[in-house]
Amino acid sequence: MVRATFRFYEELNDFLAPARRRRAFDCECARAATVKHMIEALGVPHTEVELVLLNGESVGFERMLLDGDRVAVYPKFERLDISPLLKVRDRPLRVLRFVADAHLGGLARLLRMLGFDTLYDNHFEDAAIAELAAHEGRIVLTRDRELLKRSLITHGCYVHALKPAQQLRELFERLDMGRSIKPFSLCLHCNLPLQPLDLEEARERLPSRIGYSYSRFLHCTGCHRLYWEGSHWRNMCDLLAPLLDTDCNSAP
Repeated sequence: MVRATFRFYEELNDFLAPARRRRAFDCECARAATVKHMIEALGVPHTEVELVLLNGESVGFERMLLDGDRVAVYPKFERLDISPLLKVRDRPLRVLRFVADAHLGGLARLLRMLGFDTLYDNHFEDAAIAELAAHEGRIVLTRDRELLKRSLITHGCYVHALKPAQQLRELFERLDMGRSIKPFSLCLHCNLPLQPLDLEEARERLPSRIGYSYSRFLHCTGCHRLYWEGSHWRNMCDLLAPLLDTDCNSAP
């Protein structure tokens, strides 16, 4: 039997049994066990891991464990460039596109408000989510750690918070999202880019009390919904303001 010492850092400890958190601990491993196998056997989805040091050397998930190995496991470093050290995947995923599972519809809507391409359908099966993530280079958002253990998924975030606004703040704290925001550029329902709509055409489609109260309208070419800077817009601005460095009222 192979015996190795593990130490997990920062938020990865949340996945461990309490007695193993924030300390080094010994663990028996099956013969021919890989780094990935043992990390997930201990409860940590591989998508939450960005760097593994084996006896001080950066290694990939496929590295086989030997008796006496010391394994240090680190979470995502999206705010830092650690490309020279990366062995567990080719590179950090810098283009932030998401696919959210069935329990994160509110978060998906908030991400779309900020202009992040986010796929969501409450009928998505786990296998479909994994396929979308793999084929379209999307980050999986979920509260199901077993989903994140699927081998097709290379990038994912286990969402700890329960309420959408708190979930969004959690993502902002974990990922470098500020540089990529484009508030109110996507349809909240279809996830398609919003397009400017001619003022006269908008007024033909809306009650006069709305059509003549605003001078700028956007529309979705998929579901044909119209958007304007009314009370809902201002309420969304208030919700997003703490996370934004720019004034969302200046969005396109």
